[in-house]
Amino acid sequence: MWHIFSRNRQKNNLTWMGVDMHSHILPGLDDGCKDVEQSTTLLERLAAMGLAKFHFTPHVFQDMYPNTRERIAAAFSRLQLTGAKDLLAGYAAEYMVDLHFDQLLHSEGQSFACLPDKHILIEMSYIQESKNIEKSIFDLQVKGYKPILAHPERYVFYHQEPQRIQRFKDLGCLLQVNLLSVLGYYGPRERQVALQLLQRGAIDFVGSDVHHERHVKTLERGLQKEDISKYFKKCNIRNAALFSCKT
Repeated sequence: MWHIFSRNRQKNNLTWMGVDMHSHILPGLDDGCKDVEQSTTLLERLAAMGLAKFHFTPHVFQDMYPNTRERIAAAFSRLQLTGAKDLLAGYAAEYMVDLHFDQLLHSEGQSFACLPDKHILIEMSYIQESKNIEKSIFDLQVKGYKPILAHPERYVFYHQEPQRIQRFKDLGCLLQVNLLSVLGYYGPRERQVALQLLQRGAIDFVGSDVHHERHVKTLERGLQKEDISKYFKKCNIRNAALFSCKT
């Protein structure tokens, strides 16, 4: 089934992106897909847009989605039993930087669900900056991790001061932008900040951050209108390099 969608790929597509390193498609873990059927349906449609592989990143947020590496691995294993198995690159997590994360970070013997080469995806609340975000980034690096801040364009507390996002780059933190932000899905301000970051060459990774069918439909419609790869020309997008690393 999957090769048929590959051959019928639309003119404007996501082949330039290659691997999606941020999504919530694993079933039954968070506010993304609820079951395997939903997961495979979304993967089918995303593959038709040119994405070749997926590395899934469900939320780890103790108050709402208290996922563990074991739970994430079990969901990944269920998806491996489907016709989508050739699209599966692996799994990691998107960690909310909060008190629980701080406790995990300083627990003896704790290891995180990471992207290749110890890259770790972190996030904050959209409305309030995490109190210890800079210290958490520093402590992660001390322990050999390579932090990636997910979707900085979505944090409303930076919208009036987008230059503050540069502070993370100065600290050695990498930045990931959402395709949906570029298409204006979250709002005009999020799109504006995303395009500013892209214009400055500040973005290192790109992800779909797909949760559900509405997100996929937005991507499909966006690609029907334009080739969105043009917005990424000034950035050194590292998706391909990341997934050439040995895990």
